[in-house]
Amino acid sequence: MKYISALFFTLLLSFQTFGQSQLPDYFLDGKAVVLISCAPDAKPIMEWKEIAETIHPALVETGGDPIAYYELEEVILSEEIQAAYAKNFEQRMVRNIVTITRKSSGDFFVNIMEFSGNGNLIKAGNHWSLNASAISVLNENLIAAGKGLRSKNLMALDVPAFLPPLVGGGENSSSPSGNQGPSLPASTRFIAKNPLNLDVFKLGIPLSGASGEAALLTQFRYDLLGKSSDQILAAQRAEKASLENILKEYYPYETVFLTEIRSADALIKDRIQFVLMRVEGREADLMESMGLNSTNIEDPNRIVVKYYIKFLVRNELYTGPVWDADPDGKTALINFLKNLNQKQ
Repeated sequence: MKYISALFFTLLLSFQTFGQSQLPDYFLDGKAVVLISCAPDAKPIMEWKEIAETIHPALVETGGDPIAYYELEEVILSEEIQAAYAKNFEQRMVRNIVTITRKSSGDFFVNIMEFSGNGNLIKAGNHWSLNASAISVLNENLIAAGKGLRSKNLMALDVPAFLPPLVGGGENSSSPSGNQGPSLPASTRFIAKNPLNLDVFKLGIPLSGASGEAALLTQFRYDLLGKSSDQILAAQRAEKASLENILKEYYPYETVFLTEIRSADALIKDRIQFVLMRVEGREADLMESMGLNSTNIEDPNRIVVKYYIKFLVRNELYTGPVWDADPDGKTALINFLKNLNQKQ
């Protein structure tokens, strides 16, 4: 998820940020889920749960109804996991998605958006935002934004609820009251093998548009929020050049760079039955989300990149015969492509 496609950037531009004094009506009439992304090098050090505990009273006082807090990076780990969260939010009748981002500078950013009701979680469009240099100031500004407004949320929780990750093992955290949320098993569509017929059908390489709206939440990650268009486009150009060189050396079959959002049916018609997928996150989280045992890895919290191949015809996800994730994206891709040649 490190790189953002050109079309993704276009979608980001369609977001309009409003720093008006009053909160949006939809926030005052429906449940909210809060997603927190916190830079580990920000000072003073604050864990994401500490941020949740500090900001929860202010969100409630403004008239909001935050029913659950999650770490943003856990939710956007992959499209499959994000879709699982979306299904859970729909079942719980969530109306609002709130993101809280703390950048390396220590600055805090709050964004409030309506839940899209689908796997994207949010839509490209208007959202309400607020930022401050300290969480105490942020709380004051939030409370001020809710002054004089009538809320229909009358039964908000007194304390923040920390529910276990919906997919994979992860940390079995719970709300302060001891209630735990539902947990879904790791996706059974992940297969620890190589796909067949790579030499027969084309491999799609997502560049522009393959992520599309499903990746809109990624922009609120602490290391991506506020990046300029020049920085994003430069990263895209570097990504494409790097991918072309690696594929030329390590992948002998036909590839196609995908430059727009296309349906699976449209891709299959063009003989593109496989798509190269890239995810980034904590190693233990990634392994568990793919149905693998993470107990023997050295550092469960190490941030790594993992590639896998999506087989569009059967909607199957092939992770390869060995675990080949790496903190360096280029190394992770080379490892994965090399392992595609392994006999099974």
